[in-house]
Amino acid sequence: MKEYINKESLVATFSIVGADPNTGELGIAVQSKFLAVGSVVPWAKANVGAIATQSWANTTYGPEGLNLLEQGYSPNEVVSKLVQDDPGSAFRQFAVINAKGEVSAYTGEDCFDWAGHKIGKNHSAQGNILISEETVTAMSETFEQSEGPLTERLLAALSAAQKAGGDSRGKQSAAIYVVQAGAGYGGYNDVKVDLRVDDHPEPIEELARLYKLHQVFFSPSKQKVEIEGNLLNDIKDSLYKKGYLSKVSYNNYEGEVQDALRTYALKENFDDRWTEEHSIDLELLTNLKSS
Repeated sequence: MKEYINKESLVATFSIVGADPNTGELGIAVQSKFLAVGSVVPWAKANVGAIATQSWANTTYGPEGLNLLEQGYSPNEVVSKLVQDDPGSAFRQFAVINAKGEVSAYTGEDCFDWAGHKIGKNHSAQGNILISEETVTAMSETFEQSEGPLTERLLAALSAAQKAGGDSRGKQSAAIYVVQAGAGYGGYNDVKVDLRVDDHPEPIEELARLYKLHQVFFSPSKQKVEIEGNLLNDIKDSLYKKGYLSKVSYNNYEGEVQDALRTYALKENFDDRWTEEHSIDLELLTNLKSS
């Protein structure tokens, strides 16, 4: 049957699924010579698990696998159940990780070379139609040697995989999807990071750029400074230059200046960095003072 599968129809790619049992983060990072790979490969649910499905991908593996994990099945059991009644299982490649960091992966015998996976602590790295096994090895080793937020560890692993060879057909799209209970926008959902590069000559670099922007707008406020003295004057000058204040002669922060700063913050999408306190977030201040 292998000769009848169009190589271009496969989700030939490399990906990594990872978990941080200490923080509850779960996620997937992926790159491929395939349009909008983020719409196919990554699946995750907070406090449950994450799944990457690729290589003539059966996208039902995502929701069905998460449902099985939520019912209490182990990753090994999930893998067995998903492939047992699938006539195309020989062409599938996927990985399953649960919230405990337990992981299992599957590479069908008819996946195009190089294809395979490497399981390590709290992660699995996998790929098909790769330059060599080094792509998967680099992903796994980089993840295990890294520290910090799960998103950054996954991105570092993805970058290392590309440097080690990557997809033998080239580059086109990349995505990262990370969940954590209550970590979504405004705390209303669990999607901590959901970024996609659907078509780009350097998708991993572009994904890293988007993540930096994501951190500017949505990461928790790390440092605030009191608005007083010269800083108050700087804020007034910046708001005036940007058209948010009609004059700079206001003596106090409260009132017109605070209202103008609030308007600026909300219009520029710094909702999560705005505070009614007599202080300003440093990321917001940096953006305000920029030309």
